Amino acid sequence: MQRLDQLCVNTIRCLAVDEVEQAKSGHPGLPLGAAPMAYVLWNRFLRHNPADPAWFNRDRFILSAGHGSALLYALLHLTGYDLSLEELKRFRQWGSKTPGHPEHGHTPGVETTTGPLGQGFATGVGMAIAEAHLAARFNRPGFDVVDHHTYALVSDGDLMEGISSEAASLAGHLALGKLVYLYDNNHISIEGSTELAFTEDVGARFLAYGWHVQRVEDGNDLEAIAAAVTAARAETSRPSLILVHTHIGFGSPKQDSASAHGEPLGPEAAKATRTAFGWPPEELFHVPEEAEAHLRLARVRGARLESGWSTLLRGYRKAHPELAAQFEEAVAGRLPERWEMEVPVFRPKDGPVATRNASGKVLNALAKRVPTLMGGSADLAPSTKTLIGESTAFSPADRAGRNLHFGVRENAMAAALNGMALHGGLIPYGASFLIFSDYARPSIRISALMQAHVIYVFTHDSISVGEDGPTHEPVEQLTSLRLIPGLLVLRPADANETAAAWRAALTWKGPVLLALTRQNLPVLDPDVYPVGQGFSHGAYVLEEAPGGEPEIVLVASGSEVHLILEAKQRLQAEGIRARAVSMPSWELFDAQPEEYRRAVLPPGVPKLAVEAGSPRGWRDYVGIEGDVIGLDRFGASAPGSLVMEKLGFTADNVLAHGRALLKR
Repeated sequence: MQRLDQLCVNTIRCLAVDEVEQAKSGHPGLPLGAAPMAYVLWNRFLRHNPADPAWFNRDRFILSAGHGSALLYALLHLTGYDLSLEELKRFRQWGSKTPGHPEHGHTPGVETTTGPLGQGFATGVGMAIAEAHLAARFNRPGFDVVDHHTYALVSDGDLMEGISSEAASLAGHLALGKLVYLYDNNHISIEGSTELAFTEDVGARFLAYGWHVQRVEDGNDLEAIAAAVTAARAETSRPSLILVHTHIGFGSPKQDSASAHGEPLGPEAAKATRTAFGWPPEELFHVPEEAEAHLRLARVRGARLESGWSTLLRGYRKAHPELAAQFEEAVAGRLPERWEMEVPVFRPKDGPVATRNASGKVLNALAKRVPTLMGGSADLAPSTKTLIGESTAFSPADRAGRNLHFGVRENAMAAALNGMALHGGLIPYGASFLIFSDYARPSIRISALMQAHVIYVFTHDSISVGEDGPTHEPVEQLTSLRLIPGLLVLRPADANETAAAWRAALTWKGPVLLALTRQNLPVLDPDVYPVGQGFSHGAYVLEEAPGGEPEIVLVASGSEVHLILEAKQRLQAEGIRARAVSMPSWELFDAQPEEYRRAVLPPGVPKLAVEAGSPRGWRDYVGIEGDVIGLDRFGASAPGSLVMEKLGFTADNVLAHGRALLKR
């Protein structure tokens, strides 16, 4: 068996080298050094079914060091996933299933998109949270329908990134015992030895985080690696980090050098590497039949494991039919019947309400009907109104709790939400102030790239934050977030638009971001304003110009909608036909047919857009004949209403700009 094991390890190594050589770009160093630990994990421990990559109770494997993607593609191909050898030969090429870094939804068996270092590490924490919560909710004696591990291969670079520190601290606090990470500790980064910038005692740091830490001194010692993984699996009260000392570029002439990291070995060095492993030196993509047959046994094991789980599930349905129905609904991602029935309708008589407060009420109404809704805040739940009142906090003592306390860790929070969404069975949400979306932005971008169904609740959405001053007042954030492809940004104008935003967020297929106010806003009377009908279109006519076609169109989002409504009434009193348009979402509006968009924002009619943020992007909607009232500066520290007044966000200023526009 030892000979066969080594043959399989070398098959993985040489395939990865050949992928990179064929592409003339890539990272051969990690696959050469880390192949033994990857082989041990995939061959002896990983519970998965290559014939059904979406099997719900599979173990999750994350290549957090995504630059080593050639290793993952070799494993996927050799174990029998729908990834042909031809696709490995097309590594990093247009239209291939083998892109330079792993992409979820693009390659069968890739659990999450990685590449930005640390993202995979933090995403795995979210997967482990989801597993623990769903197990607590659905498992019953004799029926562990949710029971799996989350594994990751992480690198020196991963552990340098701050997001990994955030996520490791959270995972240790939450005692996520089914989280097992193997650390490819090869001491080399792009610039050279990690001694240049990274001399900390990683093991001691993770012990301080509350992790179970082991060391394997020889990264080629398969039995030592297996023993460490076995011990990690036996440790159920702490996440585990296994420091595996490896040699980057092992077996190649470039072993232990930075040049092995991110560039092909080159034809001569690649030949020498193949020779060192007993491979035909001139033959690329050589796969010994014996190695392939052994690695393809993963399909046999996987079919047996999934079949056993399916049998367990059938017994579960008989023993716990109602719970089983809920479980299958959650796994399928279906919303329960009548999930909207308790969403409140807000009335002007109830008085002004901040959209963050309205959001809290809507969230709690939805949480009663949608048990898969789970989330929390980066230490700001009282301000963001994101606690589920009828639930407890998720903790080591209470895995069934739906409230997550992420601590002041925005980036790790967002990445963990990605992991929860990718795991399945949950609709995760996370919250902070809009200004701190900058800290979460890398993870939000990955949400959009993967189209993960994550809901971001960002409050304190403008300079109306006031006294906290410009450090806490978002100016450019809305515009910059709207630039992320695939992210749905919603900025509701009142409590009823906020309810509509939550409805959209629950039914959307990708990530959604709600931008909400700190300050109170008037409630738009639902019997007068077409909020319910219009919101889903992204922009809609809130008040029409009386007596004919409009002479000017006023358009705004969020809190500024109330400014244009007041200005419209005053223009109307002057005999000017003005239309008021609420535009809570650029993305939804852009998706409408051209006929609808032209009807709402008619060509040739002067348009004035108002938003307490950067004006960039609004020109696409108002055109060259229009104008924008926005901000090209930071805010100030003063009461919010005064800051808005001083910086021009008043009905008087809207009126003045409107009059000037009509005189052009």
